[in-house]
Amino acid sequence: MYKIEEPIYFYFFAIIPVIIVIYLLVFWWKKRAQKKFASPELLEKLAPNASNFKSILKLIFLLLGISFLILALINPKMGTKLKTVKREGVDVVFALDVSKSMLAEDIAPNRLEKSKQIISKIIDKLGSDRVGIIIYAGNAYPLLPITTDHAAGNMFLQNANPDMVTSQGTAINEALNLARTYYNNDEQTNRFLIIISDGEDHQEDTKQIAQNISNEGVKVYTIGVGTESGGPIPLKINGSLIGYKKDRKGETVVTRRKSPILQDVADIGNGSYVDGNKTEVAVDAIADVIANAQKSEFETKQFSDYQDQFQWPLGIALLFLILDVLLFDRKTKWLKKIDLFNEETKK
Repeated sequence: MYKIEEPIYFYFFAIIPVIIVIYLLVFWWKKRAQKKFASPELLEKLAPNASNFKSILKLIFLLLGISFLILALINPKMGTKLKTVKREGVDVVFALDVSKSMLAEDIAPNRLEKSKQIISKIIDKLGSDRVGIIIYAGNAYPLLPITTDHAAGNMFLQNANPDMVTSQGTAINEALNLARTYYNNDEQTNRFLIIISDGEDHQEDTKQIAQNISNEGVKVYTIGVGTESGGPIPLKINGSLIGYKKDRKGETVVTRRKSPILQDVADIGNGSYVDGNKTEVAVDAIADVIANAQKSEFETKQFSDYQDQFQWPLGIALLFLILDVLLFDRKTKWLKKIDLFNEETKK
């Protein structure tokens, strides 16, 4: 298992094309100057040992030397041992509403992006707790299984959008049902489900399913995004607004936050409802609940004893740089004798 200690040095690889461009410009300038000075035949007699191939070979050695020096700076490390680590934490599953109504821009930048910001900031405040992510609209789908990898959670979260679900609508009951399969640790004393939505639920059995998951020991918290006055649902192509969603009568659809539905689900689930329009308030409220919850011990496996590997690319870099210094631009006697590149026969 490898990990990179200093990934910022990857930017140094931009030096390589710059050197190549400079070399080509200098080569072109030399050829142009030589043509003004004398004919190719005369230049061959004046400088019989000049070799274009060796200058290119020197450039290759130089570029390889620089490349391996950059790899040494990056310092890849190799994990030599897989060990089991005991941690304490809770299981937190986020259920994110990605229905079309979440694209409404009654809060900036829109309800969906606001929800992503809230989830991401909550994840950043978690300690060794495990997280999972569900997306839902008319149906619910797993986006990220329960994991301790918080970076993966934030990465998957950024890609969530309405196009990832095949059925539109807002079915909180689907998210509740899927969440019941997420908690794979029966000994976990505290399990949380955080539902983030505008509350436009169209199912009648949502409250009963919320009761069922509560009976299984899962605490359900809800975060509402959007305004009660609501806003239209924008229709965009390649980021350009082309209009707003209309109903069958041709009137613009206005979507509003339904806070009472979210409050009922949270009350039944032994949790609470949080207004998500103020990001920091929502983040702090949920983070405090999780931080103060009783933690359970669980095991996770990870690589340890990472060892530096910079010495290998450093040694190779020095080899190529030494070869570049020792290699001369002119032809060598042994190379002229074997005429490896048919330079003599082409005269």
